[in-house]
Amino acid sequence: MTTENSVSMDDWAAAMAEQASATEAAAPASAPAPAASSTPQPAINLFQDFAGTPMDMSAGGDAAAQNLDMILDIPVNMTVELGRTKIAIRNLLQLAQGSVVELDGLAGEPMDVLVNGCLIAQGEVVVVNDKFGIRLTDIITPSERLRRLQK
Repeated sequence: MTTENSVSMDDWAAAMAEQASATEAAAPASAPAPAASSTPQPAINLFQDFAGTPMDMSAGGDAAAQNLDMILDIPVNMTVELGRTKIAIRNLLQLAQGSVVELDGLAGEPMDVLVNGCLIAQGEVVVVNDKFGIRLTDIITPSERLRRLQK
């Protein structure tokens, strides 16, 4: 694939910012009402480091970049899915060379792009130098991914 088809770091940064703002907006509405108590309880922010508060800035502004650099070389499995079907074992055992299996995907419909089994984008198939590729047409936002996980 060429670099023009890859997602830039700015896109990921924008997606992470969108997720953070959506989380902050949802937090006050979903927080339970505090119980009446005679002694006030100290508030503990368990997600302080993830909320954008400065962590250790002794190395300057490079701390966040160093944290991101740690995960950039971790391999993930990317899958492009044409479609799915459910088939009985009896029919599966009858498959032979030349058999056709009908999938639920329609011709011309966008393909699903999954990373480690999680839908992150949709795209269309392209052929470049006799190799298949996928041109991303729609990136799933972090808030949409969370919504799909809750179904």
